[in-house]
Amino acid sequence: EMPLIASSERLACGAGAKLITNAKQRINENALRKGQIAPVTSIVCKRWHRLVRDNFLWRHVDLSSCRISSKILWHLLRNYFQGSLQTLKLRGSLFSFRKQEVLTSALLQALGKQCPKLHQLSLMELDLRSFQYGYMPSSLTTLELRCCEIPFVWFQAPETPCTFPRIQQLSIWNVPAFSNQHLLNIATQGTLKTLILSKVYRITDVGIQAVGPHLKELQHLALCHCSIGDSAMHFIGRHMKQLHHLDLRSNSLTDAGLLCLSGLPNLGTLCLRDCGQLSPETILIVCQSLPSLKHLDLSRIDFEDKIFQKIRLGLPNCTVANTILCTDSSAIS
Repeated sequence: EMPLIASSERLACGAGAKLITNAKQRINENALRKGQIAPVTSIVCKRWHRLVRDNFLWRHVDLSSCRISSKILWHLLRNYFQGSLQTLKLRGSLFSFRKQEVLTSALLQALGKQCPKLHQLSLMELDLRSFQYGYMPSSLTTLELRCCEIPFVWFQAPETPCTFPRIQQLSIWNVPAFSNQHLLNIATQGTLKTLILSKVYRITDVGIQAVGPHLKELQHLALCHCSIGDSAMHFIGRHMKQLHHLDLRSNSLTDAGLLCLSGLPNLGTLCLRDCGQLSPETILIVCQSLPSLKHLDLSRIDFEDKIFQKIRLGLPNCTVANTILCTDSSAIS
């Protein structure tokens, strides 16, 4: 899917405008060679207009490569998004010298009302501190926040449960205000299947302890560059028995914490990238106790080649990586 940014009658991106101009020129040249008097530019315009109006093109919209204003977003919503939009990616101007409003409370509410199929929303570099969580479209099941500012009180369920989103996949990347309380608010709703947290230093072992009993159905967990340690592993191993994917890269884990993960029955992928305090003996013992393990990432751990070879021999049904990045779509750089 290509990112589309529309004006009233044409695509407003440079590549799209250039494509239209070139197409008009080529068609008119061919028409003149064949002795046609009337240019056929109007035919191209009509066909391109029908193409832009095709709802199929507006199902998945990625505007993260540019910074647009709320005025443009209103125009897109009124003319193109209604009834077809399923996923939307937006970038704000939080770190830009020139601040411009991209998303407003009214816009967010209008998205919820006019785009009932919208299930995935990705927001980058936006200041959301003036937004109420209840403004989020109730159709959302996937929410991604990157480098955003959020209120200290957020993610709590409103008094009318039917009007707030039932988030199944939550990704938080470098959101300084995201805290243990935010995590508890979303976890207690009991809908999470995927939780990805990266560079959120307010999440601690205490927070994982509090949410553990509410995440028994969680299948995908990534806790990367966070302030967690061995204690958090105890509650993960105790409560999250349905995990298929666990990413613990760049955390202060020791052998004592890793041992708490022994026996997770469904765990197929384990990423311990850059966890340099672990011993190879404990890694092998724990991984041999994981019956479903197929992928193990030990990249950026300073073991000798013969140690890696020993681990590979001890895990004949598992792919062990020690030089490449995780290839999973949720891999966190």
